[in-house]
Amino acid sequence: MMTDPIADMLTHIRNAVRIERPQVRMPVSKVKRGLAEVLKREGYIWDWREEDEQGKPCKRLLIDLKYGPNGERVIRHIRRVSKPGRRIYSPADSLKPVLNGLGISIISTSRGVISDREARQRNLGGEVLCEVW
Repeated sequence: MMTDPIADMLTHIRNAVRIERPQVRMPVSKVKRGLAEVLKREGYIWDWREEDEQGKPCKRLLIDLKYGPNGERVIRHIRRVSKPGRRIYSPADSLKPVLNGLGISIISTSRGVISDREARQRNLGGEVLCEVW
């Protein structure tokens, strides 16, 4: 039984980036789709898609990871902020830029999963899921 699927997703991505895999595959959920879409919009991954697994009824999320022209990592750090044991919520005016704007926070709001830049722009607060830089 998995207690924190978001942390599991971040660990899949962190491990795949560390060994320079071109893609990473994991079980799909609505929040994971939202996280992948934010990572794509912000330029941390190339693309994401859902695929059917042969012989199984469930779908998998396939993320195409992004690397620089000389193989350098685009995602250097990715860490979970709000955890099942301690949820972290933040209003829009308290969202600070990560590394002075070089990184992003991903926020789960009432309007879906968005980056901290979008949350400040739309004046939305929510649960701070993770930080990426």
